[in-house]
Amino acid sequence: MLTLSSTYVAVCVCVSQEGFDKALEEAGDKLVVVDFTATWCGPCQSIAPFFKGLSENYQSVVFLKVDVDDAPDVASFCDIKCMPTFHFYKDQKKTVPNLNQKKVGGVCW
Repeated sequence: MLTLSSTYVAVCVCVSQEGFDKALEEAGDKLVVVDFTATWCGPCQSIAPFFKGLSENYQSVVFLKVDVDDAPDVASFCDIKCMPTFHFYKDQKKTVPNLNQKKVGGVCW
């Protein structure tokens, strides 16, 4: 069970479609950043500390982690083909479709 409350949690882990949907719903109008990852994925493990750091620095944003092997239903629903993949949601809707480095370039780096 995942509960987003006033208690700060750096990165919430979603292990089912139900948990993922509930996390998006409970986030309300907050920005949600989802990291689709796998334990066997080297680049995923390399970026994990950076993702956690972002969650600590931007506490008004909800950060979710979905291991594609633990939650294949979520990975399938979100059409995840490779990892790491990051999706952004606001009001339960995916934002910035077809995100790539060029689109993010001026915003994050």
